[in-house]
Amino acid sequence: MAEKTRNDRMIVGAASAGTVFEWYDFYLYGSLTAFISLHFFSGVNETTGFILALMAFAAGFAVRPFGALVFGRLGDLWGRKNTFLVTMLLMGLSTFAVGLLPDYSQIGVAAPIILVFLRLLQGLALGGEYGGAATYVAEHAPDGKRGLYTSWIQTTATLGLFLSLVVIILVRTQVGEEAFKAWGWRIPFLVSAVLLVLSMWIRLKLNESPVFQKMVDEGTTSKKPLAEAFADRANLKLVVLALVGLTAGQAVVWYTGQFYSLFFLEKTLKVDGLTTNALVATALLIGTPFFIVFGWLSDKIGRKPIILAGCLLAVLTYFPIFKALTVAANPALAAASASAPVTVIADPAECAFQFDPIGRSAFASSCDIAKSALASAGVSYRNEAAPAGTLARVRIGQAEIAGIDGRALSRKDLADARAAWSKTLGAALSEAGYPAKADPARINKPLVVGLLTLLVLYVTMVYGPIAAALVEMFPARIRYTSMSLPYHIGNGWFGGFLPATAFAMVAASGDIYRGLWYPIVVAGVTLIVGGWLVREMRGAPMD
Repeated sequence: MAEKTRNDRMIVGAASAGTVFEWYDFYLYGSLTAFISLHFFSGVNETTGFILALMAFAAGFAVRPFGALVFGRLGDLWGRKNTFLVTMLLMGLSTFAVGLLPDYSQIGVAAPIILVFLRLLQGLALGGEYGGAATYVAEHAPDGKRGLYTSWIQTTATLGLFLSLVVIILVRTQVGEEAFKAWGWRIPFLVSAVLLVLSMWIRLKLNESPVFQKMVDEGTTSKKPLAEAFADRANLKLVVLALVGLTAGQAVVWYTGQFYSLFFLEKTLKVDGLTTNALVATALLIGTPFFIVFGWLSDKIGRKPIILAGCLLAVLTYFPIFKALTVAANPALAAASASAPVTVIADPAECAFQFDPIGRSAFASSCDIAKSALASAGVSYRNEAAPAGTLARVRIGQAEIAGIDGRALSRKDLADARAAWSKTLGAALSEAGYPAKADPARINKPLVVGLLTLLVLYVTMVYGPIAAALVEMFPARIRYTSMSLPYHIGNGWFGGFLPATAFAMVAASGDIYRGLWYPIVVAGVTLIVGGWLVREMRGAPMD
């Protein structure tokens, strides 16, 4: 019995350790988006550059379902172990290459193109990794402990993010902010080579899943896993229900709690990067054990009730949590927004959505100049229509500043005029109490950590039981393929595109909380569909 326990621990530990390193590789990009934007998307305006950097981040998620199809099929044909060895190697090498990639100033537009290609390779690899690790552990787990065993796999995404933040903090403190901004950001990517070697060594020690080995011995493995998984109407229905009724809501709660909160603190609330990383890492450290708690609890009361309860809490509390986060992290900004709200009064026809992937649009109308300056300052504003042809104005409390129209100016003159007007706007905002950056001395760090930890607890509720829930929904011969696709469409598309979509919604509306509607609506749909149509499968046989 003791030997069986030790063997189970080795299986769970080895599968989980390898997945931690793979998530570390994947999330480095998300943690360093601001630096990626600076080095690889510097040929466009600041708002466009940040959205492009987030879209490159999302590109890795966009291809995850395709990775799920490719490697899921191989996992049902070749075996669980062999497949996730391949995904590990592909992920590690593409991450290491990002650390060596010349930036835009050195090779021009080739830099972001190669970067996106490497992100696509990472996404393909991760598309095959998770299903393999979750299936492998679940097929080793004893009856009645499947939620507990697979919950260790669920900790890996958060631990990978935590590890990436810790490495970033250590490098930033050792080399200094200026050096980190210039070249030090590459070091965490290069460190992945060490983790790759270690994780490959660990996984080479594993044996094949007993369920898969039994199917091989009996000759019952699937010959056409894709056809069996998606051409069969009954199984396809399960795939759709798994996506809409479980993983879509789980994904948006996960990425809101662990990524959008990080972007919100640093980009919107203007908390310095080192402090933001430390606050998020602390919340992750506190919250991570609850993946195990909710995985264990799902063995007792079921997977569905816990996942849907997490979605419900997110729907009901996201707005008050993020508003409280503003007050705690940047009280001066919250006070100024309340006492001197900002309004952009402009002709709607002159207000563009400021996203220009090729960097040719100047965005020189008075409305565009005003909104761009406010977005860069992290100031929330509302829009008010003005008569056609009217020069835009910015109202700050009771004071008003007339905009400037730069459409007749040369590029140089426009840049000079924009800078001068932004300086005028900055002085007016400062006089009204708007801070240029969050004051570290005024950050209520215990409250910020508490709010971030609450968001992480929602993550643990929806994510802790999800692997067991998905594994139990599908038959063994096509399990790797069937569970991987809904998981990676949910997390790759609904979740992965959340930061870019939410930030674009904020940029378009001027409301710093507008982006929260995206996760709230998706989680609400999952709550309804999952509660109505998804069947509880706790304890379903693995073979």
